[in-house]
Amino acid sequence: MSRGLDRELLAEKAGAVERHLRRVQARLPASADEFEPASDASDAVVLHLWQATQLVIDVALSACLRLDLGAPPTYADAFDRLAGAGIIDADLRDRLVRATGFRNVLVHAYEQLDLSRVHAAAQQGPQDLRRFLAAVRDRLADDGEG
Repeated sequence: MSRGLDRELLAEKAGAVERHLRRVQARLPASADEFEPASDASDAVVLHLWQATQLVIDVALSACLRLDLGAPPTYADAFDRLAGAGIIDADLRDRLVRATGFRNVLVHAYEQLDLSRVHAAAQQGPQDLRRFLAAVRDRLADDGEG
């Protein structure tokens, strides 16, 4: 199957996710109390967390098409389909579905962000993004695709 996601494209997107997550880590204050609104640090963390999350969503959508799971009507549905196909477990799916909602808040309600929530997401979310990318990579390897 030649359409959509392949190992080379996945590696490129995973590299971009890692670059964004390194920027998040570099700018994230140690505690949420130090995370000031409308600061260079908060702007950088929000931007790079959003970008990393969006790249993972893009991979999820492509993986659904690549694996013949259909075209998801929503971001959350992409993760539901991948869990249903056994690509990711239900717990990871649930966290990634929440990440899609968080991504929407980042994009559409930036001025009303709860920075303590952003801080928590920046500390806890990266491992879920990495786990997802590893699961898709492993599935492509198992299927001999790429």
